[in-house]
Amino acid sequence: MVAVGAVIEDDKGRILLVKHKPERGGFWQGKWICPGGELELGETIGEGIKREVKEETGLEIELVKPLSAFDRIVKSAGEVSLHVVYIDYIVKLVGGELKVNSDVGEALWVKKDELDRIWEDIHEDAKKLLKLAGMV
Repeated sequence: MVAVGAVIEDDKGRILLVKHKPERGGFWQGKWICPGGELELGETIGEGIKREVKEETGLEIELVKPLSAFDRIVKSAGEVSLHVVYIDYIVKLVGGELKVNSDVGEALWVKKDELDRIWEDIHEDAKKLLKLAGMV
């Protein structure tokens, strides 16, 4: 699976994090993550990031800077159950109004210097992404 996403910082120095709806389940369940999702067949990386952010948050963004790609391989009972390649960008807001939808149940703006307050509730892959983005 190729996952695309965004580290969104607003003009107040806050980072947007989202949490999936409980009924969705899955690998990222119950933890704060950056908006994003699966890249669709025939879609460019940029198109995918913009679509996922719009679907999950209602926000419109502009890509600013690509981040280093990384992956996650999850095994259970000796078998690979999930292999994700993350491709993310630092982005800036250009429009829209924050409204959670799609598979997102919650959204939270957090000041960079307050991320440590919820650090334990951030998914480990999102922590890696925030570090790559220089947010922590």
